[in-house]
Amino acid sequence: MVRKPYLTVEWNDTETDAVGWLCVYNFANHYAGGGTRMHPSVHQEEVIRLATGMGYKYKAAEITSTGGCKGGISYDSKKPDALDVLKRYLIAIQPYMKAGTSMGGDLGVDYLDVLKIFGEIGIDSVPQTKAMKADPAIQQGIINHDLACEMSYDVFKMYDMITGYGVVFSADEAWKLKGGAPGAKVVIQGFGCVGASAAYCFDKMGYTVVGIADANRLVYCPDGLDVKKLVAAKLPKGELDPASFESHYQEMDNSKWVELDCDILVPAALEDVIHKDNAHLVKASLIVEGANIPTTAEADKILFEKGVDVSVDFVASMGGIRIYEALIFRVVEAVPQDIVDDLDQVVRRSTRKLFEEAKKSGRYQRDVAYEIFAPDPSDAPDLL
Repeated sequence: MVRKPYLTVEWNDTETDAVGWLCVYNFANHYAGGGTRMHPSVHQEEVIRLATGMGYKYKAAEITSTGGCKGGISYDSKKPDALDVLKRYLIAIQPYMKAGTSMGGDLGVDYLDVLKIFGEIGIDSVPQTKAMKADPAIQQGIINHDLACEMSYDVFKMYDMITGYGVVFSADEAWKLKGGAPGAKVVIQGFGCVGASAAYCFDKMGYTVVGIADANRLVYCPDGLDVKKLVAAKLPKGELDPASFESHYQEMDNSKWVELDCDILVPAALEDVIHKDNAHLVKASLIVEGANIPTTAEADKILFEKGVDVSVDFVASMGGIRIYEALIFRVVEAVPQDIVDDLDQVVRRSTRKLFEEAKKSGRYQRDVAYEIFAPDPSDAPDLL
């Protein structure tokens, strides 16, 4: 049984109609971590579900130093005053951050913008507990973390690629466990940091990316898209550039991504995009959840009955928290390949554990994941 979260608070902006929430699912060692998302559709229940997933994600990522939390702001991140709204939200939850709640970026919120605001409001580069502040090794880890934020891997900033690459490592492990053939066809929904970097990594590893959807359109080619060209031409806010499309590409309504003929389907943007009204259209045999909570409970029942395997979100999309914890708590140093190798090993171990147990028990992967990656009960926040 999934426990209720430890803490949920609401914030109301004084200058706009923005509403926000902070949910801490659990503290571990008086510390909790998670990102903040900004989108007009964000609501309290969504933030609670996301925070719950973070608690499980830390467990799947083999992290014992931190519990899970999540922030959410119901506001359009494309509005010109979005950063001002974000700053007022972070000011409002500053007492919680000073008590051991560390906030990063998520959908609609760039982590580098969060770090900049931290500096403006008097928070060290990352929120810390008193024990962390007194530990020289962790202080060096924070320096390493800040260095890594400016580093690149392939054609991406480290923090822009790490989650998407982790999604591909999970997909690759699951596909091999299923006995899948090389060159499998992949469709990706979302072309932000996660979707774009996943597309690039799939292409790099020999998979065939046949479809990519963004907020405006779906581009499809059964023989494979020129991923490197699409990534190089990517527009701000995770949008495809139609000028980079080849003449033989097909443009479709972006809702059609879920029903394209493919082997692997990757939702990598919004929540609840696979639901009771479209789950029966899925042709893929494997779904790898690059987004948080992209599949509804009703859809889960349909997918299980169809025999579709799922690498769940808190296993597949752990990259953002693993890099943070691995650097700050000195599991790895600020060396790009070492960071990627660490994530590769961890995400594959958890994926293998999930799929082997699901196969042995004959149960659905999500049910198994909630059992084997259940987080420890919450301890208390860091006292001021």
